[in-house]
Amino acid sequence: MHTDVAVIGGGIMGSALAYWLTTLDRELGVTVIERDPSYQHASSALSAASIRQQYTSAINVRISQQAIEFLRSAGERLAVDDAVPDIALVEDGYLYLAGPAQLGALRAAHAFQRALGADVALLDAAALAARLPWLSTEGIAGASLGLSGEGWFDGYALLSGFARKARSQGARYLRGEVRALRVRNHRVTGLTLADGTRLGCQFAVNAAGPWARSLAALAGIELPVFARRRTVFVVSCPTPPPRMPLLIDRSGFWLRPEGRNFIGAPPPDADPDEPPLEPEIGRFESDFWPALAARIPAFEAARLERAWAGYYELNTFDHNGILGMHPSIDNLVFMNGFSGHGMQQAPVVARGTAELILTGRYASLDLSDLGIERLVENRPLLERNVIG
Repeated sequence: MHTDVAVIGGGIMGSALAYWLTTLDRELGVTVIERDPSYQHASSALSAASIRQQYTSAINVRISQQAIEFLRSAGERLAVDDAVPDIALVEDGYLYLAGPAQLGALRAAHAFQRALGADVALLDAAALAARLPWLSTEGIAGASLGLSGEGWFDGYALLSGFARKARSQGARYLRGEVRALRVRNHRVTGLTLADGTRLGCQFAVNAAGPWARSLAALAGIELPVFARRRTVFVVSCPTPPPRMPLLIDRSGFWLRPEGRNFIGAPPPDADPDEPPLEPEIGRFESDFWPALAARIPAFEAARLERAWAGYYELNTFDHNGILGMHPSIDNLVFMNGFSGHGMQQAPVVARGTAELILTGRYASLDLSDLGIERLVENRPLLERNVIG
């Protein structure tokens, strides 16, 4: 078999790329190889699916500014006949809380984000208490609140929408696991699946999420992307606070509404590579609940409803996405290492990657700051606002 573009990984990055490739060139042959079409263990299906503009890297702010525009119109863009996906976008913002030692960094980040056009407000403890009376401001010196362009959505609905639309536009989805990449004269000529299927291609795309490192190794490339487990707790509260933003506490835990309940997690503890996807239930009482109840007193009566675990594809080099074609193999394309930001960045990153494949350059937004060349040149692009 042969295809123009072989996309390895059918999660949010791979499916968004298939959508953009078939949108920009309806004649292009696109094949998406996904080893688990049920997405039972896929990071995309297990994501907390949130979007923010409160970053410390300009490229991440700009990606989010374009991504929120896509999410607002996702139903229209991804409709297939009468099937219109509803990603349930809620724009209630992010709220970063800072203690005295963190206040300087918060103010600097706020000024940086405002200069890039982010709609964020800086609040002192008194203004925060007046605005959110259900929140304890003990130990809080200031806060940054996203007023628009930030919130959360149904990540699985977005993934399904991208995949369904891509198929309707001619993309082919193939169940399988890539076991070998055939490289000749610094180009990938094809790949071989576990069942022996051989697929020739003009371009191969690494969109393998937490398993990107092992796929890159098939081409002799070392990629600093590791599968790191993150537990998410689903909690109920008898007297929940009224409309609330996604909260990032000074201690590191995060919390946001999810229907009638709430989801959240403590900051990561030990970080072994690719541990079993079993939630760390014990951390609810040892780490999460005490900090949560101290910050929001109503959650003293919180109840743990359930929990799940998913993988972050953590880029240990600089916690930013890794994009583009590797200098040593000019048709092997990378879309990896988003370190928890992949779901929100996929609509924009995938479009840019499609443009790069089709024309050799970025058109809608210059993503070259995230180029894989920075790994080879040991030139990190540090992102300081990393959650988990």
